[in-house]
Amino acid sequence: MRPLQYELVLRGRALVDGRFDAVEVGVTAGRISQIAPAGTGLDAVRIVDLAEDEVLLPGLVDTHVHVNEPGRTEWEGFESATRAAAAGGVTTIVDMPLNSIPPTVTVAALDEKRAVAEGRVYVDVGFWGGVVPGNLADLEPLHDAGVYGFKCFLLPSGVDEFPEVSVPEMHQAMAVLAGLDSFLIVHAEDAHIIEESVQPGARQYAPFLASRPRSAEDAAIAEVIRGAEQTGVRAHILHLSNGDSLGRLAAARVAGIDLSVETCPHYLTLTAEDIPDGDTSFKCCPPIREEGNRDELWQGLIDGTIDYIVSDHSPSTPEMKYAGDGDFAVAWGGISSLQLGLPLVWTEARGRGLPLEWVVSRMSERPADRVGLADKGRIRVGGAADFAVFAPDEVFTVEAGALAHRHPITPYQGRELSGVVRQTYLAGMPVKEGAPRGRLLRRGEEAHGHNKSTHDQNGARS
Repeated sequence: MRPLQYELVLRGRALVDGRFDAVEVGVTAGRISQIAPAGTGLDAVRIVDLAEDEVLLPGLVDTHVHVNEPGRTEWEGFESATRAAAAGGVTTIVDMPLNSIPPTVTVAALDEKRAVAEGRVYVDVGFWGGVVPGNLADLEPLHDAGVYGFKCFLLPSGVDEFPEVSVPEMHQAMAVLAGLDSFLIVHAEDAHIIEESVQPGARQYAPFLASRPRSAEDAAIAEVIRGAEQTGVRAHILHLSNGDSLGRLAAARVAGIDLSVETCPHYLTLTAEDIPDGDTSFKCCPPIREEGNRDELWQGLIDGTIDYIVSDHSPSTPEMKYAGDGDFAVAWGGISSLQLGLPLVWTEARGRGLPLEWVVSRMSERPADRVGLADKGRIRVGGAADFAVFAPDEVFTVEAGALAHRHPITPYQGRELSGVVRQTYLAGMPVKEGAPRGRLLRRGEEAHGHNKSTHDQNGARS
């Protein structure tokens, strides 16, 4: 009998079940149909042999991306953001409810965002909803419409149309979301502590760092933990920058609170001591802290207190990013690293003796599992055929103008990194310029195989 013919077979070293093995991966209809030992001889319409210096990774999953469209497309947009994602080996993103106009705080706003994105995304895109004052009645409809959970701020967000909530308002939202078995993700910095920590503007970084103290992060995290304990909601701490909070977070886990934690490449690779005067490309909130703090975050990842690593890709226009002529108090806070996350983290991790499979699990499998992207984040039979072909030893120098996000701004300009993504596959097809084949995801849909609309869209890729 003729061997089963697949649409695609990829042959080479692949990350399967937590380790690299020489395998053949057979793909049909956008999904992984078989994983066989090298030499099995799976037959396919297309056979791709990886080079000796390449490995096959699951497509990365970045659950913290600000696309900003509609409303602020001059900052970023679905086409540019998802091209950058694909160039960095990221095959699934989840879009934050701000800084688009309107923000994703009603079903109508979600529908508007999806309509703008339809047919224009190069990777799969899911959406977060938002919690703002007065929208408690919108949470269940948004949940039913397929958002992956809800974001709130405990201090001003930086945009007027997405105001912060008070701690009591956050706890009210937690109670509603617990009843829906939904998920609350929190920008945890205490507004009152930060108001009391205001510093005069300066071109030096130190006053800005002092204006966002560690104590503000820790106090807000304590309130998230308290609310999660009282309501039973699944909760998540966004962009942890503060090593001082690791003990509190670990204790909450021991107490059985359903809490997860992320950090970002900039907190793991940059240090306050190295930020040049006036270079506001380094500004983000919470801020990049000192070298010793960076080491504490790495230890938090190693011991499991921090669950995973995502970008917090937060672009703006050059006029905003460099507003104030180098005054850190005036410039927009946000770092665009969607394309660079894997080489950034891999370069730092290998210097600390950590293997590639450890890095990838924290940038693919773990965020996918926590958010509920059940068929994403790992190479396994039945899962999405989303892959990154990665050359871990190839070295390159970051050039801002060569990056795919909208504006050529990066604090990593001129930095030498290890690891190059040579090809990205989405649903078994190579991602190509001019061919945006990404899906707009709804929570739960992808976990149940191909419903009609999903099957139709996947079929269009072939």
